[in-house]
Amino acid sequence: MPHSSWHSTPNVGDKTASTPSASTSEGSSTSESVDVSFKDSPIQSSPAESNQPINWSDSFHGLGSTPFAREVADILLAPIAAEDIEIKPDGLLYLPEIKYRRILNRAFGPGGWGLAPRTESYITPKQISREYALICHGRLVSVARGEQDYFGGEEKVTTALEGCKSNALMRCCKDLGIASELWDPSFIRDWKKKYCDEVFAEHVTTKKKKKLWKLKKNKTLDYPYKIC
Repeated sequence: MPHSSWHSTPNVGDKTASTPSASTSEGSSTSESVDVSFKDSPIQSSPAESNQPINWSDSFHGLGSTPFAREVADILLAPIAAEDIEIKPDGLLYLPEIKYRRILNRAFGPGGWGLAPRTESYITPKQISREYALICHGRLVSVARGEQDYFGGEEKVTTALEGCKSNALMRCCKDLGIASELWDPSFIRDWKKKYCDEVFAEHVTTKKKKKLWKLKKNKTLDYPYKIC
């Protein structure tokens, strides 16, 4: 990633911005960018008056103040349908990001929840991260840092930023109990046994073989692997 395109000068009190590291020696010098930040930090403001909107970049308003209504909790804590769960080749279970959004929309209504950024986007040559707060019905319920790997240079940054936001959303949803089964070792073992197979796979280019996981209903593996 070109150094000059993504460098930003840190602001006083900035929690994530940083400058590139450099080392010099007599007769030679080198400079390598190790981290970069977008100029997209949340607007900093003085403490809000009672009639002013809350600054979610640093506020914890409403955190842990009172439980949500029973009908909301029932939606958030409902068991996940087995057919909605996916598995990565390394065996990690996950719920697609859009499923989290649908659950939040059913529980709080469209417009009744949102993600508020709390830091700048922290960018390295291969990864983006940013901290977000999940706000539901005007209350902060969770804070998490999302991350997203990316390849292909600067033109991939915008897409990676969206992936980072989605990753933060999924992490925040753990505090609401959504899809909590996916962190339960007993559930994971039983679900894999019922719905998954571990197979030997071959990389179509390198010809290297390794064990990968797949759903039983899927007859093939995603490229670049094929079942041996």
